[in-house]
Amino acid sequence: MATRQTVAVLGAGGIMGFAMARNLAREGYAIRAWNRSREKAEPLAQDGAQICDTPAQAAAGADVILTMVADAGTVIDAMSGDQGALAARLPDGATWLQMSTIGIEGTERCAALAAERGLAFFDAPVLGTKAPAEQGTLVVLASGPEDGRDRVQPIFDVVGARTMWIGEAGAATRLKLAVNTWVLTVLEGTAEVLALAEGLGLDPQLVLDAVKDGPLDIGYMQMKGRAMMAREFEPSFRLRLAAKDAGLVVDAVDLHGLDLPLVTAIRDRLHQGIAEHGEKDMAATYLTSIAAK
Repeated sequence: MATRQTVAVLGAGGIMGFAMARNLAREGYAIRAWNRSREKAEPLAQDGAQICDTPAQAAAGADVILTMVADAGTVIDAMSGDQGALAARLPDGATWLQMSTIGIEGTERCAALAAERGLAFFDAPVLGTKAPAEQGTLVVLASGPEDGRDRVQPIFDVVGARTMWIGEAGAATRLKLAVNTWVLTVLEGTAEVLALAEGLGLDPQLVLDAVKDGPLDIGYMQMKGRAMMAREFEPSFRLRLAAKDAGLVVDAVDLHGLDLPLVTAIRDRLHQGIAEHGEKDMAATYLTSIAAK
């Protein structure tokens, strides 16, 4: 298979970054993988990826830098400083695909950093968790300069089943925050409905059966509800990261002077579960609800 662009994947040991890096490597991209915990990225070597000790080493000569890490601070740390990706010698026309969920302020900081270094910057968070990442079926919410979209679309086509182009950089992050609000609302709503049923002396499965195949049914509710009742919390997306994402929504609400109390309540409940359940799947918020009885 012919080698395509060289892509530095920063955060290649995480659930999402690992899967994206592997899929790109298997499609012929030359992958330079970096992760703060190197051992988590090392299995990518079996797919031909070069495992790097620093972001700068990964980025040296790379056509594309792809960031997929936990939060804005980690993105900035990986890109800046003596060992950051921007300390490397980059080719003319190098592109930065910022695909982490880092909120409005974090995205603006990254866009400013890219402008300082003359990088084409794409704000492109994704919808989906572990299984879609592994299967290459994520939805990419992409925003950035029109004249560079043809260069990055093939990468998005590998990691995702669909790309939504929605304007200049920053628009995708705003859409991601809106969609995440719905995801987290369904998640916490499911947890509390099932906890209520159990508290009323009912089998929680009756709730899922009552709405099944009707206008109130939601596939996500059925999936997470089954996991909650079975106490199966193998992480597809960790609770601590869901709490972080909820915090980014609240930040956006405050920034724009909106009055949306539900998202604050959801953020607070998710944060409440971090100490005991933060590394479990976000469905483990259910355990916080039933523990509060």
